[in-house]
Amino acid sequence: MAYLFTSESVSEGHPDKVADQISDALIDNFLAFDKESKVACETLVTTGQVILAGEVKSTTYLDVQKIARDTINKIGYTKGEYMFDGNSCGVLSAIHEQSQEINQGVDRGSKEEQGAGDQGMMFGYATNETENFMPLALDLSHRILLELAELRREEKDITYLRPDSKSQVTIEYSDDNVPQRIDAIVVSTQHDDFDEDEAMLAKIRKDIVEILIPRVVAKLPEAIQKLFNSDITYHINPTGKFVIGGPHGDTGLTGRKIIVDTYGGKGAHGGGAFSGKDPSKVDRSAAYATRHIAKNLVAAGVADEILVQVSYAIGVVEPMGIFVDTYGTCPFNLTDGEIAEKVSEIFDMRPFAIEERLKLRSPMYSETAAYGHMGRKNETITKSFSQPNGENITLDVELFTWEKLDYVEKVKTAFGL
Repeated sequence: MAYLFTSESVSEGHPDKVADQISDALIDNFLAFDKESKVACETLVTTGQVILAGEVKSTTYLDVQKIARDTINKIGYTKGEYMFDGNSCGVLSAIHEQSQEINQGVDRGSKEEQGAGDQGMMFGYATNETENFMPLALDLSHRILLELAELRREEKDITYLRPDSKSQVTIEYSDDNVPQRIDAIVVSTQHDDFDEDEAMLAKIRKDIVEILIPRVVAKLPEAIQKLFNSDITYHINPTGKFVIGGPHGDTGLTGRKIIVDTYGGKGAHGGGAFSGKDPSKVDRSAAYATRHIAKNLVAAGVADEILVQVSYAIGVVEPMGIFVDTYGTCPFNLTDGEIAEKVSEIFDMRPFAIEERLKLRSPMYSETAAYGHMGRKNETITKSFSQPNGENITLDVELFTWEKLDYVEKVKTAFGL
């Protein structure tokens, strides 16, 4: 029997994502001036206030207030009427030095013997139902909000948009797990105040259905475009008026959108958030590494859908183990255990090896903090950073290195494909 599956996304202006972006901007600035920085930084945002807390071990000094304000302004919170804007909000820092008891389990005489920054299990997932090997419902949810943000910044076709928004997509699947059609789309977007609520709701619905969605569909592969039809159920701002939003409407915290950040409910999640953590924290680095493994395995044809789990003990170099689930989609006479054994031979999952393989000690993290950490475009961009003493640095930074299909041939050779 056919079934429905749903995933959601939230915009860069969602309060939890504002917090994530501030935390990751701090990570980038620390790594830009000291690649060996150890950082665990949490952010809370609410009406007119930003609170920074966490632990840092670094040789650099930063103006954390300026970094937070610049991040908020870049997102689009630039007006006092939002009750939260980068120029006027208060910024309180309670960041302190990292505990030596934690650090002694990570830093070793040899970098290759670096221990895991924490215990826990991390998951990576990939499916061939989309070109970027991501679950379709989540991919579409992200695309809707990315396009909505473009419309907001253009200030041309839709001029009343504010930064906070959410989306949700429900897809009907066949018994053999193939997407059949888009069943429902939910979009809630913050907006300027209108004189009449009913007229406002009608205009927002019309603009979302007739301007936003066609722009999203036009950028999709033809096979995915065919899943859109006139029978889609739309819920546009279903609660009505949405003027009060962002950190004024709802307090935001770093790390509260871990399913949005990963696979939209597909696969599994170990529970650890990413933003605000340097790559010695395996919550982040090993989650990227397992995505890299899963994507390369699916691209190589090992299976149509793969989940990879790795687990660690704090301060221990080697992982506790690697688990693989192909959901019965492996076309060869191989068990999931046999696949996991080969994976452990191909990919070095020691924390330092992951950092080196994926170039994780470069300031690449601000770009991950909204619209998902997985399924994004691997590209190199130029980024600039400044310190309070006037020192400036410009770096070429490769983004989303875990999305590279650079191990496909190695996987094919190992599996005899």
